[in-house]
Amino acid sequence: MLFSRKKYIQLVFILLLLILGFALMSGPAKHPANEFDPAIFSFRRITLAPMIILIGYAAIIYVIMRKPKASCSEEK
Repeated sequence: MLFSRKKYIQLVFILLLLILGFALMSGPAKHPANEFDPAIFSFRRITLAPMIILIGYAAIIYVIMRKPKASCSEEK
């Protein structure tokens, strides 16, 4: 197996965090094209969602690059 079970669980959790970030950034499904919507400049879309996405990508890099701790039985 490429990664341990714990690492796969962490990666799935981070993937869900990324999906949450992109969902927070998205807008309504139906919006008239010629009408201005000031909600595109909300705190949720401009600040919160990109921060969650950047934290998610940084966490993925950290989890993948982190070396597993060697147990005592492997050292012998």
